[in-house]
Amino acid sequence: MAITTIGLDLAKSVFQAHGVDENGVTVLVKRLHRKQMLPFFSKLSPCLIGVEACGTAHYWARTLAAMGHEVRLIPPSYVKAYVKRGKSDALDAEAICEAVQRPTMRFVPVKTVEQQGILMTHRARSLLVRQRTMLANALRAHLAELGFVANPGIANLAKLAEQALADKNALPAYARTALEIFVRQVMSISGEIAMLDQQLIAWHAESEASRRLAAIPGLGIVTATAIAATVTDPDQFRSGRQFAAWLGLTPQQHSTGGKTRLGGISKQGDRYLRRLLVVGATAVMRHIKDKPTPMADWIRKLAEKKPFRLVSVALANKLARIAWVVLTRKEAYRPYQLAA
Repeated sequence: MAITTIGLDLAKSVFQAHGVDENGVTVLVKRLHRKQMLPFFSKLSPCLIGVEACGTAHYWARTLAAMGHEVRLIPPSYVKAYVKRGKSDALDAEAICEAVQRPTMRFVPVKTVEQQGILMTHRARSLLVRQRTMLANALRAHLAELGFVANPGIANLAKLAEQALADKNALPAYARTALEIFVRQVMSISGEIAMLDQQLIAWHAESEASRRLAAIPGLGIVTATAIAATVTDPDQFRSGRQFAAWLGLTPQQHSTGGKTRLGGISKQGDRYLRRLLVVGATAVMRHIKDKPTPMADWIRKLAEKKPFRLVSVALANKLARIAWVVLTRKEAYRPYQLAA
């Protein structure tokens, strides 16, 4: 029998394939080492291949698609329901094969090499920012132990460290050596972050979708480029609310018996995008003051009866929906357009 569908469980070295024919009968259960992958699938007739959306999944999806196969990426949480019992590579491959054939299954669009490249820039920048924050906090705490205190901000901390190190009698010898190491590390990482920022600015200038997104309040270049590179096909979401739910910005439901119960936000989906949107929404709330805009009026009215953080998450939800509309309609953001 000809193989029509394959469930492929990815790994670092040993892969597992589970294939069925058009009647759903198992005709292939095979372990493949990495060096066997390309020869095996190049000789195979074009078929549907299901893969979990995990590490290296986009690479294999592009590689197998170039051989004529139809590759679909499935979120791992959606595959879990089809694992019958236990945990093994063979059972996972069988579950993937079953899940990819479901008519209501949702799939992850395959990213291009360029999109993965710009997202790697984002992840590297995020990691460096966290490392700089750790070093800055340590430097600030050590200086405070010796009586040197600065206002919040990297710039203020740099001035304080420069003043403390300039006075040869202000710091003990051993402390001076340790603090000089911290200062050099902070300066080095700041330079690397600036270099990555220049790459994001260059990609932003070339991306029409990113430029449109950056016009939305709270969405700067970093957030705009991240959304434009992550959301390859906005039409996969039926509405702005579905896009916000994909980001984990909608309440989690616990409804039963006809009673609707809503909890906190689900925190599912892309954590990086959700964090950027919440940070951007917080910045918008801190700068609205008495601005006579519809969004500012909406924020002030909601802030009168809800906590600050709840309002910031609600605003992030609204910004996500606006971003979906801008991407879907391919139009510029028009904040003061009147409803028809």
